[in-house]
This record gives sequence, C-alpha cells and structure tokens, in this order.
Amino acid sequence: MEHYGIVIAESTLRRVTMRHAGQIHKYSQGAPQGLPNALTGKQAVIVQTDGTMVPTVQSSTTAGDKRKGKSVQWAEAKVSLAHVAGSKEMSFAATLQGDVKLAGKQLRKCARRVGFGKGHRAHGLGDGAPWIARQVKENFGQQGSYLVDFFHVCDYLNAAAQGIAKEPSQRQAWLDQQKTRLKTDGLNALLNELQANLESPETPEDMAPVRCCWRYLSQRQDQLDYASAISQSLPIGSGEIESAHRYLVQKRMKLPGAWWSPENAEHMLALRVCRANDEWRSYWSTHYRYAA
Repeated sequence: MEHYGIVIAESTLRRVTMRHAGQIHKYSQGAPQGLPNALTGKQAVIVQTDGTMVPTVQSSTTAGDKRKGKSVQWAEAKVSLAHVAGSKEMSFAATLQGDVKLAGKQLRKCARRVGFGKGHRAHGLGDGAPWIARQVKENFGQQGSYLVDFFHVCDYLNAAAQGIAKEPSQRQAWLDQQKTRLKTDGLNALLNELQANLESPETPEDMAPVRCCWRYLSQRQDQLDYASAISQSLPIGSGEIESAHRYLVQKRMKLPGAWWSPENAEHMLALRVCRANDEWRSYWSTHYRYAA
C-alpha cells in the first residue's frame, strides 16, 4: 500500500504464502542443493538434531462449522543442522510430521550439504535423548561419534551434589572436581564416586539424585568422551541447536495465539529452512514456475 497503492487482503497474503511454502516443501525433498567442494580428510562436520514443541490444531472432519470440534495439542518439530568444524556457515533441516528416521536422514542431508562424504568424520551432539544418538549411529556409522551435551550432564551432577555435600562450598568444590574429571577422561573415578554415595534402594526416585545421575551416566559411557573432543578442538555443548529452535522455529511458529494445522506447520518449516539455507534465489529462479 505504501509503495504501490495496492491493498491486498490478509487472506490472499496467507494463501500465496502457504502455496509457495508447500512448493518449497516439495522442492526440499530432493537432493541437497549447492554442495560445496569436498572437505579435507582432517576436517570434521558438526551435526546436531533436537526437538522443539509447536502448537497445532486438528479440526473435526464431521463438524460442519470448522470453528467447532477442534482439538489442540503440541507436536514436536525436529530440527537438524550441520557445519564444518570452525565454520559458522550452517545447513538446516526440519520436520514436524516426519518421524525420527526422517530427522536422521535430514541430519545426514545437512552434513552432505556442507561437504560431508567418504572418509570424513561427523561429530554429533545432543541432549541425551536416545533417538538422537541412534540416528547419528544409523546415518553416519563408523564415520560418526556422539557426545551428550556437557551442560546437560552438569545438570545431573548439580542435582547429585545436593545429595552428597551438605555445605554450599563443599557442593561447589565437589561439582568442580567432577566437571574436571569428565573433561580429562576421569569418567570411571566419577562413577565410583557416585556409586559410593548412592541412596538406599528404598529411597523414591524423585528423592534420589545421586542414583539418577549414576544411572544416567552409566548408560551413556560411550557418549561422554569429552577429553578427546577437547583435544581436537571440537565442541562439547549443543547450544547451536538450542539457538536454532528459537530463531528458526519459535520466532515464527510460537506467536501469541497462533495454532497451526500439522500440514501448514510442516510447510512453514520448509519455508523457514529455505530462507535459513539461503536458497531463495534457487527457488525463485528454478522452481517458481512450477508453483505459478
């Protein structure tokens, strides 16, 4: 209106936007675009994936009035990213309706987009959810490794400290010691320390932080090799994927009062990813004619 004196109804803007979002979603299912030159053998690719909740709504298929018979729920949008170690140029992917296997395939696609191939290494990071570690293993095999986010582990250690030391100063000293052990290949010493302070079997789970911490770490011993990562200047925290949730998904899809149909949410995620991956020009120059 300001520049051309044309008034366009909000419904028209929405229809045009969602039409292109649907086309971009279809376009994104193909091979990764803009593959760069292959990495050198010594370079690693950082790969991360995680879920964030999006508000969705399902309309009744029997009610005549679509404003009635709605059910609202939260659905998990699984976001993936990859970048060459030391580079800030990232590749993104996301799905809401897809399962964890699709998220794993998208994670590998992100890695390929930044140059991952035969002979390269994928350094995975996540919050400890079993599905993330499983997808890194399934999609990267012997080329991949996986670490639980260090700061997530520290949350468990902090809770355990409350059950081991009475004084605040003692708790902090104990916590600092365990963090150092984790970073210097001292996992066995840490597990022994926790085991020596386990609560009695009769103690309820919600009152047994030491037991919870010991069990959590014991079940993930192959995902806690922080010393090797640090020695190779690789990250030990998954803050990048946490940030991606905010600027890629939540900024647009968690607006006050906004609820999405699952299909529209899936397409909007594809549009957001297209923008984040700097694929606007490719879409408009190559695929726009198919959306017209």
